[in-house]
Amino acid sequence: MFSIARTNFAARFSRVAIGRSISVILLSVVFAAHAFAQESPTSHRGPTTPLPELLAEAEENNPQIEAARQGWQAAKQVPTQVSTLPDPQFNLQQVSVGSPRPFAGYTNSDFAYLGLGVSQDIPYPGKLRLKGEIAKREADVSQEQIESVRRAVLAELKATYFQLAYLSKTLTILEEDGELLKQVEQAADARYRSGMGTQQDVLQAQLQRTKLLREIAMHHLQVGKLEAQLKQLLNRSQESPDIETTDLRETPLVQTYADLLAAAQVQNPEIAGAQKMIERQSLQVDLARKDFYPDFNLQYMWQRTDPAQFRAYYMLGVGIKVPIYRSRKQRPELAQAESEKLRARSEFQARSQQLAGDLRAQYVIVQQTSELLKIHHEGLSPQARSEFQAGLAAYQSNKQDFQALLTAFIDVLHLEEDYWQNIAEYETAIARIEQLTGLSLREERAK
Repeated sequence: MFSIARTNFAARFSRVAIGRSISVILLSVVFAAHAFAQESPTSHRGPTTPLPELLAEAEENNPQIEAARQGWQAAKQVPTQVSTLPDPQFNLQQVSVGSPRPFAGYTNSDFAYLGLGVSQDIPYPGKLRLKGEIAKREADVSQEQIESVRRAVLAELKATYFQLAYLSKTLTILEEDGELLKQVEQAADARYRSGMGTQQDVLQAQLQRTKLLREIAMHHLQVGKLEAQLKQLLNRSQESPDIETTDLRETPLVQTYADLLAAAQVQNPEIAGAQKMIERQSLQVDLARKDFYPDFNLQYMWQRTDPAQFRAYYMLGVGIKVPIYRSRKQRPELAQAESEKLRARSEFQARSQQLAGDLRAQYVIVQQTSELLKIHHEGLSPQARSEFQAGLAAYQSNKQDFQALLTAFIDVLHLEEDYWQNIAEYETAIARIEQLTGLSLREERAK
């Protein structure tokens, strides 16, 4: 009898000792998580920077946008160059007969004269005008390129900002859900101490805490990458302070797909640029037809001989450059220009189809994600939290096993993360629609 009592006492003492050791381990994990949270940016967040301020900064400082602007400035200088007559050529002549010395003079030569002349190449009428118009269309394409680059940079900045806002929000969620997990650990530890639970329940809770720490560390890694990308788009130093985002909010989309497509067809810079290229190639065809006609050269010469014996000479000449190799030059040139025109039209159609497809895809993402957000907000998230709280109470009353409780906790964690990830995807799709259509949907929300 005494040996049995001693055995029970030893088993109880062993259980208490193991429980204390596990409690020490759990406390160390909790303290480690707390220390990690204290070091994380979400624990010491500075003032947030609204997205419009970053967009204005990117428009001002982004080197890609500035390079596109300078390209347009350079292209604007071309039309006047190509539409102007070629520079005239001035000639100086000196002829002496009987004397090899230049400018020997009229008395030292049997016959001598001094001549001054000028010649001017004159293209066939209309060629210079067409060249200027072609260069102007190319400058217009460069101008549309500015808007295309600007929109692409701003869309990338928005997408990066939204992803960073999502990660900042989920870091907060992970730290808050760490408190829920702490309740699970305490319940598991209490049941284990009372002899109703198992050591495995406590270890599973500890494992989930470690997984939570790993997820927090991975989020911080992604935050660092996104911060570097944002600073690159803003042309800031990588050593500058990190950017703190505002909370994500759902931007309502009231326009129909037909409304968005109509706006995109009018305001999309790539479509406008493709249309300008068609006009440019049409002018190139007209110029190729002009090359079947001759160009001219006008010459004028003044010559002075011995003024005591001869009067001055005045000579006017006209030269004509005749395109006699039409089958080898002008006709292939015209065929090339016509093919380039057809290619420009095909590219315009391809861009139009791509625009419609991209816009439709983003519109579907917005519509479907909006439904998902509604389901999350009104159903999944409240239900998951209610299930977890009920499961925690049932587990504490020994009416539910630990695995079901842990599953309920993981559902709460993942559903909250999914909710904010869906908002980030929704806002990214809105940004892409703004890029394609030129509409300012967020400004409409602010109004």
